[in-house]
Amino acid sequence: MAARMMQAVRCPSDELSLTNCVFTSEKEPQFEQHINVRNLSHNYVFTLKTHPSLTPGTVAFSLPQRKWAGLSIGQEVEVTNYKFDRSKQCVSNIMIQVDFLQKKNVDSSPYDSDLMAKDFIQHFNNQAFSVDQQLAFSFSDKLFALVVKDMEAMDPSILRGEKPSSKKQKITTGLLLANSQVIFEKGENSPLNLIGKAKTRDSRQSIISPDWNFEKMGIGGLDKEFSDIFRRAFASRVFPPDIVEQMGCKHVKGILLYGPPGCGKTLMARQIGKMLKAREPKIVNGPEILNKYVGESEANIRKLFADAEEEQKRLGANSGLHMIIFDEIDAICKQRGSMAGSTGVHDTVVNQLLSKMDGVEQLNNILVIGMTNRPDLIDEALLRPGRLEVKMEIGLPDEKGRVQILNIHTAMMRQHNLLSSDVDVKELAVETKNYSGAELEGLVRAAQSTAMNRHIKASNTVEVNIETAEKLVVNRCDFLAALNNDIKPAFGTNQEDYASYIMNGIIRWGDTVSSVLRDGELLVQQTKNSDCTPLVSVLLEGPPNSGKTALAAKIAEDSQFPFIKICSPDKMIGHSEIAKCQAIKKIFEDAYKSQLSCVVVDDIERLLDYVPIGPRFSNLVLQALLVLLKKPPPKGRKLLIIGTTSCKDVLQEMRMLDAFSTTIRIPNISRGEQLSEALELLGSFQESERASIAKAVRGKSLWIGIKKLLMLIEMAVQMDSGQRVEKFLSLLKDEEA
Repeated sequence: MAARMMQAVRCPSDELSLTNCVFTSEKEPQFEQHINVRNLSHNYVFTLKTHPSLTPGTVAFSLPQRKWAGLSIGQEVEVTNYKFDRSKQCVSNIMIQVDFLQKKNVDSSPYDSDLMAKDFIQHFNNQAFSVDQQLAFSFSDKLFALVVKDMEAMDPSILRGEKPSSKKQKITTGLLLANSQVIFEKGENSPLNLIGKAKTRDSRQSIISPDWNFEKMGIGGLDKEFSDIFRRAFASRVFPPDIVEQMGCKHVKGILLYGPPGCGKTLMARQIGKMLKAREPKIVNGPEILNKYVGESEANIRKLFADAEEEQKRLGANSGLHMIIFDEIDAICKQRGSMAGSTGVHDTVVNQLLSKMDGVEQLNNILVIGMTNRPDLIDEALLRPGRLEVKMEIGLPDEKGRVQILNIHTAMMRQHNLLSSDVDVKELAVETKNYSGAELEGLVRAAQSTAMNRHIKASNTVEVNIETAEKLVVNRCDFLAALNNDIKPAFGTNQEDYASYIMNGIIRWGDTVSSVLRDGELLVQQTKNSDCTPLVSVLLEGPPNSGKTALAAKIAEDSQFPFIKICSPDKMIGHSEIAKCQAIKKIFEDAYKSQLSCVVVDDIERLLDYVPIGPRFSNLVLQALLVLLKKPPPKGRKLLIIGTTSCKDVLQEMRMLDAFSTTIRIPNISRGEQLSEALELLGSFQESERASIAKAVRGKSLWIGIKKLLMLIEMAVQMDSGQRVEKFLSLLKDEEA
């Protein structure tokens, strides 16, 4: 039919205003179910009904309809019939923004968006809707203002029985059907509390950035840790909120990363921020929070959470993720009440952080990541579920991890052909046991500096040799030089520690020595291979100067464990009892950080300050050692402890022998034949001199330690050649049994 000019009037009643329909007189038979109203150059599609109170030539609009179409009372509008193309204009999904119609009726009661969607379909089935359309809606005796934000058309291929297209078709005007999906979201700044499935998009954007990968992020060796953090902290955030809500699942709000320095805690926290499509993370160094003015430290904590609180109030479940990263969190979150005589600032800062993370007003849009080398210092209330509940150890990388890290740090050199073909990253990974990520980066830097140094002319002025600099290549020798001279692992083996104990080698003067070394090798294999005994301990006991420490150091060296440490009394001279306990405890804690570790506890009676006159010993150190000798290492770690003592009976009285898995006796040289064999192995005397000594000691009973024997030999060989044998035998007389 031709267009007809009609006059806009008010809706006859408030009840009719809630139908979302426009009304004409019953005497206007020419109009069908849907009409197009033209105002100036814009068209608006409405669903039409008749009402007896209206006069012909008028069309009644509700207030929201007049607002949307820009109409005023008495205005002339052009009206025509509107026909929907059901193959293209049936609504599949409709997104509607909802808010209270009258601000005075605001309340905080939860409104179920699923029931709201069901009511909406019943009220407005087979009606016309357009994007940006405004309407009023009654639900649970409350009036709501709705705005259509988005619509998608049903795929016509489904109607034809074909495979549906993956492409979504947006429409500006559509027909609502009984099987259309209605999705509600609350308006910006709205106090409305929506619950249920239909409160947000099913196709909610993933929070994980699609283009991230470990290599580009510069993180290596932390694949397992990343997957564990993802499972615990982010899996619930990736799932649609309605499913999470139905499970009654709350998001993880805090992660604590702890471990040795240089293993990638700070790097990992920063890169988690890049991995997520979250707000720019707020990175806070622990000490920055503290302020000399009363209340300012707590205010600094509140400021960190202010943005997240504001957005949660405004957007509710649709709020983005806010990340707060605390570096050195132990600086501000020490155990409350642990600092005697302090002002209590630390305690109130901890209280403020606790209340913000999981207090009365819970925030669901935050993720706090704390990092520390000292998890034992942190207040335990902060580590409970609901706060920093995911505790992840970022330990030393294994061989596979070291390959990844070295590949990351040599990638640029490889790309620009500055890395020699003889550099084998896998070989370097094998050689760098117990190196942290930072130490591996330092190793690459040291190798680069060695290579650069070859092209610097050392003259009166330091200048680069341009002719050869263009041929700059970092080769295998540069890495080996850096490995041997420049970079040593903090949690590794310092060869100088035990090299001094075996500088004269091991003198196998009898089967006893060979037997001890064989037993030592068995214990090493047990530590490596047995899943039942992650902690193996052995006590080497024998008289003074019998070579116990040298044998312990030899067993440790031959084990090739990545971490070997000697706990020796000579490094604790002048220490108080407490300082000595802490030093011993630190050695064991460092050992727990490595996959395979060996700790030599040398001269136990000296560590205990034992003297037979009195007798006196340190009970504090004894109790600490007893605990540490029995304490199994963390899961997945193996520890071999080798103790040495010259006072077995004393340790028996102290109940310390029970702390060791087994005891091996190291005897002194007791027969002349053993002495002759030791002299032959040492080779200090000539053959004729050795024969004279052998004849003199044959059949005699002796009692001399190998260490004492070495001392006597060295003293005797300082004499003239004719007097050496005589001098040695005279010195030996004192040692005869």
